[in-house]
Amino acid sequence: MFRINWFLDKGLAQGILWGVLIYVTSSINDVLMKFLGNRLPPAETVFFRFLFSFIVIAIPVFFSKQKYYKTNMHGLHAIRGIIGTIALGLCCYSVKVMPLAENTTILFSEALFLLPLSYIFLKEKVSLTIIIANLIGFIGLLIMFRPQASNFNLMAFLPTIAAFLFAVMDIIIKKMINNKEPNITMLFYFGLYTTLISGVFIPNIWITPSIKEFWLILFLGIGANIIQLFIFLAYRATTASNLSVIRYTELPIAMLFGYLFFGQTPQAYSIVSACIIILSTCIISRSAK
Repeated sequence: MFRINWFLDKGLAQGILWGVLIYVTSSINDVLMKFLGNRLPPAETVFFRFLFSFIVIAIPVFFSKQKYYKTNMHGLHAIRGIIGTIALGLCCYSVKVMPLAENTTILFSEALFLLPLSYIFLKEKVSLTIIIANLIGFIGLLIMFRPQASNFNLMAFLPTIAAFLFAVMDIIIKKMINNKEPNITMLFYFGLYTTLISGVFIPNIWITPSIKEFWLILFLGIGANIIQLFIFLAYRATTASNLSVIRYTELPIAMLFGYLFFGQTPQAYSIVSACIIILSTCIISRSAK
């Protein structure tokens, strides 16, 4: 007999379910940002995304008996907020000017940047297998740039820089976790600082959203928190290694949404690049267990 509590049980099936929902929601957010980018400045879209996300997390923090707003790591929270604002801004603009599948593929390269950063800042050991896989991944990333002089893809730099910044954020998160900073505190201050930082640009670029755009922005902010919820549920249900490869379901989802909503058909070079990057990051995730 079906049990509603099944969804909250631990198990591989539950982990896969929540993992897939993470990337379905993430792709929906990309679609929303692309629609909003037709008229609203990316900086305004990013601001409202952070604002609504912050409101949702701030309410339980302020009403909780636990003082989650207390922290001794304001410096790292502020740095993470600055980096997060820039990274999300680049993502918002890149989904506006690039096919969704290409943008998603390049963002997979976050794992490639995380390797050298972990070695430098966290002193983590790196095997020869992981180094080789990393080099293969960067070759796949170069293919996405189409380096021939006649068709060089300059826009590919945007999600590439964003992927690097997300990797830097991962390093900061690891340092915070090592210092016992609660997850809800990290979410609270990330929302606070990103809202304040992105809000600085609003007076100069403000365009009043229409009713339809307002609802899209609201759903975008809610979606950002839903992603966080699905991440928590997925990691509660099963191990990180089981979830590592599920992230690549985002690519066919992005391809499908790109085709359905924007008529985007993946090019051969982007498919080849995606396969190489996915292969290399699969090797890295499996070798790092």
